[in-house]
Formats: sequence, C-alpha cells, structure tokens
Amino acid sequence: MTDTVETQTSQAEIASTGSAIPAEELERITSDIIGALKTVYDPEIPADIYELGLIYKVDIEDDRSVNIDMTLTAPGCPVAGEMPGWVEDAVSAVAGVGPVTVNMVFDPPWTPDRMSEEAQVALNWF
Repeated sequence: MTDTVETQTSQAEIASTGSAIPAEELERITSDIIGALKTVYDPEIPADIYELGLIYKVDIEDDRSVNIDMTLTAPGCPVAGEMPGWVEDAVSAVAGVGPVTVNMVFDPPWTPDRMSEEAQVALNWF
C-alpha cells in the first residue's frame, strides 16, 4: 500500500488506509517531510518550494521509501539539475524514511495559482 501526500499549495492529504506504517508514525513522517521540503528554496525566489506549489506528490511506501513528483516554475530554471538533489537530501534526513526518489515532471505545468498565501505575500503577488 502506498500512502500519498498530495500537495495543493499549503494543504496536505494523507491516504493511509491499509498502510503497514502505524497511523501516528505516518502522520509524524508526513509532517517531518513537509518540514524538510520547506527548507528547500529556489535561489531566485524568496519562498520555499512547498509553499510555491512545486511539490506535486509525495508517496510514502510501506517499505518507507519515498517517491516525490516535483516541478519547477520554468523548465529552463538555472538550478533544474541541482534542485532534485536538494529535495532528496532534505527528505532523506527525515527520521524513519528509506530511500528517496525525486521525479521532475512538467505536466501539469506550474502556474502561480499553485502558490500558498504565504508564498504570495513573500513575493508581493497580490
């Protein structure tokens, strides 16, 4: 069974039915993963990648491996080659997490409406 954290701006949902990971631990791991994602910033934008809405999906497998689908604000982003490694490093540091795989996706394309209010404020996007 896969447990999924779907991110839409600053909201997270956990589908945890039938998971081999105890519910309380899954909640802690999920919270810690979100916290780790919030430590990763695009150097050109003063908001973290989670609040920017760049994280599309986080799957936590029963074996504790984590698969992340993320995107960039633009495919030609200067740190496109580095950012998946930053995300992998941040999430790998979470206690109780196994191997982390980061997949770069561009469908659907990122748009500013994926940003949380926090990111919109940081960017004066109002």
